[in-house]
Amino acid sequence: MKMWSGRFRQPLDPAFERWQRSFPFDRGLLPFELEASSAHARALEHAGVLSTEELSEILRGLEQIGEKAKSDPAFLEDADAEDVHHFVEKHLAALIGDLGYKLHSGRSRNEQIATDLRLYVRSAIDHLQCLLADWVEAFLARAAKAGESAMPAYTHTQRAEPVLVAHWLLAYVEMFLRDSDRLTDCRRRLNACPLGSGAVAGATVALDRVAMAEDLGFLAPTANSLDATSDRDFVLEFVQTLAVLALHLSRWAEEMILFSTEEYGFISLPEPFSTGSSAMPQKKNADLLELVRGKAGRIVGAATILLVTMKGLPLAYNKDMQETQEPLFDAAQSVLSTLPLVTAWIKQAEFDFIRMQQTAESGFMNAWAAATYLVERGVPSRLAHEAVGKAVKVCVQRGCQLQDLSLEELQKVHPAFDRDVFPALTLEVVLAIHNVEGGTAPVQVKRAIGRAEQRIAHLRGEAHAHA
Repeated sequence: MKMWSGRFRQPLDPAFERWQRSFPFDRGLLPFELEASSAHARALEHAGVLSTEELSEILRGLEQIGEKAKSDPAFLEDADAEDVHHFVEKHLAALIGDLGYKLHSGRSRNEQIATDLRLYVRSAIDHLQCLLADWVEAFLARAAKAGESAMPAYTHTQRAEPVLVAHWLLAYVEMFLRDSDRLTDCRRRLNACPLGSGAVAGATVALDRVAMAEDLGFLAPTANSLDATSDRDFVLEFVQTLAVLALHLSRWAEEMILFSTEEYGFISLPEPFSTGSSAMPQKKNADLLELVRGKAGRIVGAATILLVTMKGLPLAYNKDMQETQEPLFDAAQSVLSTLPLVTAWIKQAEFDFIRMQQTAESGFMNAWAAATYLVERGVPSRLAHEAVGKAVKVCVQRGCQLQDLSLEELQKVHPAFDRDVFPALTLEVVLAIHNVEGGTAPVQVKRAIGRAEQRIAHLRGEAHAHA
């Protein structure tokens, strides 16, 4: 029996019925549907719609449906169920008789799906926060292990200045901790309960909405029934946050791909996450990284689908909103499945610190330090810049580095150069002069690691609190 068929004289066209069913994908919401239905049943008993015995029967039936779904995957292969709500009602009635239909008193599928999706997104965020804690902790462990090893930093994909390897790794820690903050903000905004909103105007039974919200761990009931049943901005916000997270993952993957090439040689690809070529025996390909990069487009696409689907819908619920579920599930599962793999990858990748250090000492990456040397001796910054640029031009012509020029040659480009310029051009000093908060000086990086450890501990504590 359909949940809505009483008014109709003709059955659905079979092809249309199959085409419009959402159960093949929204069955993933079953645990949340059962949780929300249990809360609604308790509210019905409190409102006098159900007796204590009826409540007990309904809760027992809902529990049995959940247990059967876990133990028997074939149970979910239901060709008749229109959606997850119909599936539960159908099987509940099969277990406890017509009493199962009483559960739908005072509620609508519009509020049910809105509640299920909020519970799903909230659960996904909690899981993601745990995985992000593992991910950034892996970066932090590599940063601590790198010590004071240096590497080139790049602008415009050209060598710019040397930085500590730890400083480079901490850049990614900052990116992903911001992603975690965005998920926290999203969770806070979505954490209101639509139950009791009815189809559009509010429930017709005097349900205790505050009690239902507390029962499901929400902070409060939603404030407006029209908004509650038609709102999907929490889905938009969540998937857009995933798109930014995926963008960060893609940037990281791209850099790992570059740094693992023979041309850079900074990183050796871990073999458990790489494949070979069917034609070229020498190849080791960065398949995991390439797929991470590719999935970013998929997740950005999901965010675009959601925006385009919702942009023209009047209040309140419209069937178009069914199309928001698959992009949500796909984006969430893509990131949830990716994070454990990239965490394992970064733990196993090998860094060639010697090559990184050697590269950090070439390519005129001490040029700004040379200009700073002149500035500290009273030379205006723009003139110091010009002078060092001329010194670099001499080096390019001669095929040498700044520190290879003689004092006389340096003084030809500017008389403020003196013998103490040569210690100022060493890698250790070049790193140390960036001694500002957020800079790459070893003392600053050590402090940054300590602050990051505290933030990760806080993130892990919050994740465990919601688990």
